[in-house]
Amino acid sequence: MRRIINYVPRPGVRLILASLPFILALAVYLLASNARLAVEPADKLMPSLATFWATMVRMATTLDVATKQYLLWWDTWLSLWRLFLGLGISALLGLVLGIVVGFIPYLRSTFEPFFAAFSLIPPLAVLPILFILFGLGEVSKIVLIVFGIAPFIIRDVMLRVSAIPTEQIIKAQTLGASTWQMITGVVLPQVMPRLIDSVRLSLGAAWLFVIAAEAITAEGGLGYRIFLVRRYLAMDVILPYVIWITLLAFLMDYALRRLAAAAYPWDRIKAA
Repeated sequence: MRRIINYVPRPGVRLILASLPFILALAVYLLASNARLAVEPADKLMPSLATFWATMVRMATTLDVATKQYLLWWDTWLSLWRLFLGLGISALLGLVLGIVVGFIPYLRSTFEPFFAAFSLIPPLAVLPILFILFGLGEVSKIVLIVFGIAPFIIRDVMLRVSAIPTEQIIKAQTLGASTWQMITGVVLPQVMPRLIDSVRLSLGAAWLFVIAAEAITAEGGLGYRIFLVRRYLAMDVILPYVIWITLLAFLMDYALRRLAAAAYPWDRIKAA
């Protein structure tokens, strides 16, 4: 007797099934929006899709008088610049510290508890401290992102290093490999796919810290714009910006997934 877990949808059916929740959410919004607009045509809480489109076209194609910028693209550039810089620094720290601390027993015994405790500190709780130490400029925003996700990436890489079979390390030493050769030849190739996955899993948190920092102090950015217009109940700006952020995060996640599949296909085969 076949169980339900043995029924696997075909690619076309899988695409349809994946689309259903999005279609359902859109249908629910349209019904609720139409009901509200029928009662109050000037309703701001649930604008029509036409209003969303008109607002986004205006922000993407009309030069803002105050900033002399096209707001949608300017905000996107600022947020992505902060995000990429924070993610890049975090990934580099995660790779270097995760491998070194995870591979050398004395360092692992010394620093593993520290990184475990450090990763449990709520990053938003220390945001005022970061502003005091680094000011209200770009540095504090980047430090917040690094503070928030680097400890997670470091711990994840350390766990991957510690999970490498001891037999591989013993064989490398038997063949005369030095510590550096073992790191570059045995550890690094196995850690890189995990590092990419760790960055993927950190995207949501990284966006959260970007939005939080921009909401408190910034002169532009997607989070800055959302919190700027909230006082006017401008849902025709807020909701499209939220969707735009989600789309950017999805594209980044997809790009990282494709990068891992192209650069390390053997890791996907092993996982399967």
